[in-house]
Amino acid sequence: MKVPLLDLAAQYASIKPEIDAALDRVVASQRFVLGPVVQACEEAVADYVGSAHGIGVSSGTDALLVALMAEDIGPGDEVVTTPFSFFATAGAIARVGATPVFVDIDPVTFNIDPALIEARITARTRAILPVHLFGQMAEMAPIMEIARRHGLAVIEDAAQAIGAHHDDHTAGSVGHYGCFSFYPTKNLGGYGDGGIVVTDDPARAEKLRALRVHGETTRYHHRFVGGNFRLDALQAAVIHAKLPHLECWTEARIANAAMYRGLLDSSAALGLPRVVTDRHVFNQFVVRVADRDRVQARLTAAGIGTAIYYPVPLHLQECFAELGYPPGDLPNAERAANEVLALPIFPELTAGQIRHVAQNLVDIVLYG
Repeated sequence: MKVPLLDLAAQYASIKPEIDAALDRVVASQRFVLGPVVQACEEAVADYVGSAHGIGVSSGTDALLVALMAEDIGPGDEVVTTPFSFFATAGAIARVGATPVFVDIDPVTFNIDPALIEARITARTRAILPVHLFGQMAEMAPIMEIARRHGLAVIEDAAQAIGAHHDDHTAGSVGHYGCFSFYPTKNLGGYGDGGIVVTDDPARAEKLRALRVHGETTRYHHRFVGGNFRLDALQAAVIHAKLPHLECWTEARIANAAMYRGLLDSSAALGLPRVVTDRHVFNQFVVRVADRDRVQARLTAAGIGTAIYYPVPLHLQECFAELGYPPGDLPNAERAANEVLALPIFPELTAGQIRHVAQNLVDIVLYG
């Protein structure tokens, strides 16, 4: 049995008429940049997340970038964030000229450890950028309290966590900005790059809308220096058509994760993901394996798709060497980078496929 890490074709087949009709309407309108289709998508996603404003942008990376720009964060400034995330989290900070300040993770959730944040705040700190990794929210209550005490902005990287929630709050709706990705592998994915920033602050929303069109406020009049960060109408049409299905897909991911747990719980050699928030949406189902690379190779040979997120923590990336973090400085992130292995978790997985993955994994871990 072959089990891919992700099967987007299966999802498309299940909603093909809706997607095709949505794309046809955009093509017939010949309005491909911003416009009513993008606005409708922005409003629907913001409503789903629980925020007042949604500003569609060109990618999840650009969502982070434009949020930092909206806060006028730049050279000489510092932004506290996690070392265990996709590169864009720290890359966006560096691109505005600021310095990422890395704080180690909670080994249970893989998210930034709030207890370690305050010690890294200096007079140059301007923002905290937590990541809701793999679909589970970071602990936002202490993060927001730290930010309040120090007058900092909070920019949530919720790229992997749309629909996650904890303590009556949804991912992306707690901080001053929530940044989401519509990359095809996300729980709500488009057919190319796309993203959105949500906020409850009307002034911030107005500035974000200007920044995504080169800082233009009225035609050919630029209050700010922005960029070309627009969400195109074709991607917005796909996202809007998919959104009504997101809850069903999320529940399928949660059910798949529960089945994995039932099949794998007896193996002491595996570290299983722990759910410590009200709703983990499982963009990835990540286990810990001491001999990870060998296990992955054996699963690949058995026709089972896996992935490693992320093999090199951000503080040890070559481009950040000048920041001076030596190996061993952030041990929880470094251990995670050496042990994590993502298994297939997409909504269309069958029970037979899950049993096949689990049995192969147990056999390989226990018997070599």
